[in-house]
Amino acid sequence: MSIILGIDPGSRITGYGVIRYTKNQFQYLGSGCIRLGDAPLPERLIKIFHGVSEIIQQFQPDSFAIEQVFLAHNPDSALKLGQARGAAIVAAGQANLQVAEFSARQIKQAVVGKGNAEKSQVQHMVSHILKLNKRPQADAADALAVALCYAHTRQSLVGLAGQASKTVRRRLR
Repeated sequence: MSIILGIDPGSRITGYGVIRYTKNQFQYLGSGCIRLGDAPLPERLIKIFHGVSEIIQQFQPDSFAIEQVFLAHNPDSALKLGQARGAAIVAAGQANLQVAEFSARQIKQAVVGKGNAEKSQVQHMVSHILKLNKRPQADAADALAVALCYAHTRQSLVGLAGQASKTVRRRLR
């Protein structure tokens, strides 16, 4: 059993999603957004840090996954996004959680099956996979997709490790 916290960082809205992953089964635990408003950037970064810290304290995740910074057309936006990621990562580090990072393309590929999927497709698939009654807000859906991507990646790696050990055992015979 593993509780996974996924984060979709943003300098205005940071989405979070928490799932439980047990034996190829997903269970939705919670999601939402840390809304940061128009305060100066240092104040918003503090809100991200405290908000993520509270979520970690509430859900006690075993794993932490976050979306990587993408190359934006506006360098200032990319820098702010990187700082928002940093605030969330520091909260995870303070809680002794290992940090897994995934590109937007990896996340969409894991959840929708296409690396160039639209936000609405991500929302739809997150709702379907987690059996939700309604679509979560876009940033929360993206964060849940990050958590699902982590679970899929972990499942794939465990499967590959199992296949490798079977191959080694066969060779030893």
